[in-house]
Amino acid sequence: MRFGPVPVAEAAGLISAHTVRREGLTLRKGAVIPQDLAADLARSGLSEIVTAALESGDVGEDAAAARLATHLAGENLRVEPPFTGRCNLFAETAGVLTLDPARIDAANAVDEAVTVATLPRFKPVVAGEMVATVKIIPYAVPGALLDRACVTAGGGALAVAPYRRRRVGVVSTRLPSLKEMTIDKTLRVLAERLAPTGATLVAETRVPHASEAVADALAGMIDGARADLVVVFGASAIADRRDVIPAGIESSGGRVAHLGMPVDPGNLLLVGSRGDIPVIGAPGCARSPKENGFDWILHRLLADLPVTRADIVALGVGGLLMEIVSRPQPRAGGETVGEADA
Repeated sequence: MRFGPVPVAEAAGLISAHTVRREGLTLRKGAVIPQDLAADLARSGLSEIVTAALESGDVGEDAAAARLATHLAGENLRVEPPFTGRCNLFAETAGVLTLDPARIDAANAVDEAVTVATLPRFKPVVAGEMVATVKIIPYAVPGALLDRACVTAGGGALAVAPYRRRRVGVVSTRLPSLKEMTIDKTLRVLAERLAPTGATLVAETRVPHASEAVADALAGMIDGARADLVVVFGASAIADRRDVIPAGIESSGGRVAHLGMPVDPGNLLLVGSRGDIPVIGAPGCARSPKENGFDWILHRLLADLPVTRADIVALGVGGLLMEIVSRPQPRAGGETVGEADA
């Protein structure tokens, strides 16, 4: 692409690099300069104008942005028509945004002329939400460069995993220190969390804070109520893999995949399963409507995305979600999980 000043008399058919206003005349940035407007600008006394001109093999900014955006778009994404070198991608369904950061980084590293910006990986999105934008910086790029960016990123680098698990069961354990109204509020907060995903609470039960009771309740939720995801809210925080909730999961025939996560609030979260049904041991902060580590894991599991130990331990960078200096010390003085534990 050629770029620079040319005599106004020779500017017709080229791209205006900047907006020009003169004696009632307006030439918009990025517009192809019409012959009559070039003549009018010359008559106004303007001698030269900064332009861009495509050369053989170049791809214009709009066509380039649209091509890369279409190449990046995977399942459940819509590519909008390009404008001013920009092409936006939108979610077509509610779900979780999936992408490979290394592939996006690689596309951005090909050349400064090509940029791709996205929402964070695994961010919950709703239908119609913009999830990414491709912006071509100059007015055109060489076709070979665009090819390289597409190959480097790979096809379908972005997608939305739709929410698939819709039937959520809740087991709440009881201790004398935990009020029934706290459990009631917890259920309301969870229902509000689930609303954007299309999932609903299909059953809830309250049992003594004992592993045998948790095991029986899990069996009832999965085998009886047919829940496809179960959340266990403990009256006391999970302090060890041998504690009540993990022991109850294992007694029910399930397994504990990971206990704890480098996200605060949300440290004391447990991820497990019984058969192919995910089970979450909720941290105390999940009783609050404020964003915490529970949200991150809940949305992934509702979208039927696997959550492995490696996935959880990778959450530490960016995992400090709020200032905690003034928070009461966790597990101090016999407080329940709903009062202080993360």
